[in-house]
Amino acid sequence: MQGATVTDVDTSVLDTQIRGDVIRPEDDRYDDARTTHNAGTDKHPAFIVRCRDVADVITAVNFARSSGLPLAVRGGGHNPAGFSMVDDGIVLDLSAMRGIKVDPAARTATVQGGCTLGDVDHATHAFGLAAPGGVVSTTGVGGLTLGGGTGHLTRSCGLTIDNLLEADVVLADGTFVPANDHQNEDLFWALRGGGGNFGVVTSFTFRLHPVETVVAGPMLWPLDRAAEALRMYDQLLADGPDELTGVFAFFVVPPGPPFPEDLHLKTVCGIVWCYTGPPESADDVLAPARAFAPPVFELVGPMPFPMLQSMFDGLAAPGMHNYWRGEFLRELPDEAIAKHVEYGSTVPNVFSAVHLYPVDGIAGRIAPDATAWNYRDARWAEVVFTADPDPAAFDGLKRWVVESWELLHPFSMGGGYVNFLVDEGQARVEASYRDNYERLAQIKRKYDPENLFRLSQNIQPAA
Repeated sequence: MQGATVTDVDTSVLDTQIRGDVIRPEDDRYDDARTTHNAGTDKHPAFIVRCRDVADVITAVNFARSSGLPLAVRGGGHNPAGFSMVDDGIVLDLSAMRGIKVDPAARTATVQGGCTLGDVDHATHAFGLAAPGGVVSTTGVGGLTLGGGTGHLTRSCGLTIDNLLEADVVLADGTFVPANDHQNEDLFWALRGGGGNFGVVTSFTFRLHPVETVVAGPMLWPLDRAAEALRMYDQLLADGPDELTGVFAFFVVPPGPPFPEDLHLKTVCGIVWCYTGPPESADDVLAPARAFAPPVFELVGPMPFPMLQSMFDGLAAPGMHNYWRGEFLRELPDEAIAKHVEYGSTVPNVFSAVHLYPVDGIAGRIAPDATAWNYRDARWAEVVFTADPDPAAFDGLKRWVVESWELLHPFSMGGGYVNFLVDEGQARVEASYRDNYERLAQIKRKYDPENLFRLSQNIQPAA
């Protein structure tokens, strides 16, 4: 029944078998429920099924399959391409499923699919532990994990998927299965980087790490030192320990604390550092960053890890129109640095930026065929993004992203981190998985032959 309309199907099952909320267009809650992080995603689903438990998820998946209506799965609602919402279809909303169980002795956490990173950080920090992944606390765990999961702990602990021990999954046929390294191993392999293509993950079990206090925070330099800063950054990460990571950025300084007034609304370059090694060693490790040129602003010091994770939430607030483009980079030759400085100097507002996220260290020493994430030889996942609350500004901002990406693309490795991609076509999806794509397509045919979970960076079922 693919291509069916709402009037073609019997919807009584939603009212009789769902224990959560079924929200329709006439419901007072509808507009809030269909709102995602990206205000540019203005879609009108026929039903939003806010699941309370796994049984609700199974019912919603079965209904979507039998009705032929398109299905979107929503966790945190952060996806820049808007895949968590759909016109005239069903949204399977996991946001009410936010339970977490931490086992401090085993150093694991089992996390339901609607949790955010802030939920996980809150639960694990009480035990002096942390799960690797993300840089904004409002990000949904599900989408972040299924795409790979980069963040402040990637170099020291691996990607989020490298710390995934097990997943509980509702498949396209409505069955509920575990996926781990000895049950449904092919599905487990595909979930680790293959995005939302293979089912609805109702819970994740993560390995945790003894990370409680980190030495972290930003250092900023003026644009006329940006090329030197990039070279220093490249060399310092290459020579430094895995316990050191840093997100490089070109951005416009927000007009408020903690930044001094003389920097407000100025375009600068900077690095947000995170060091998980012995705190007494941090000054020595970071000495090259301070030595090449004195920072015009620095706020680096010991802090609880959740403080770092939520430090920039205000710059990633919901309700703005977003557009992103991403790439993987292996190196930063002089010409690439010059192009970064060229477009990094033109960041249009405080909600836009250019970020380089390191994906080497521990993450880079895992075999490229060990998980669906293939770019283990990359050193950075880069993203150029823009946001603005004014929809009238969107076209100009989008043009800045596209033009900047076009300058960057010749230095890329061919694909981008799928969580940084928007709707860029099938060739970009395939390039982002390289040699792993065909294996993913075979697994897709096994678990979702009718492509029910097609609202994603879609992997087509093999013929």
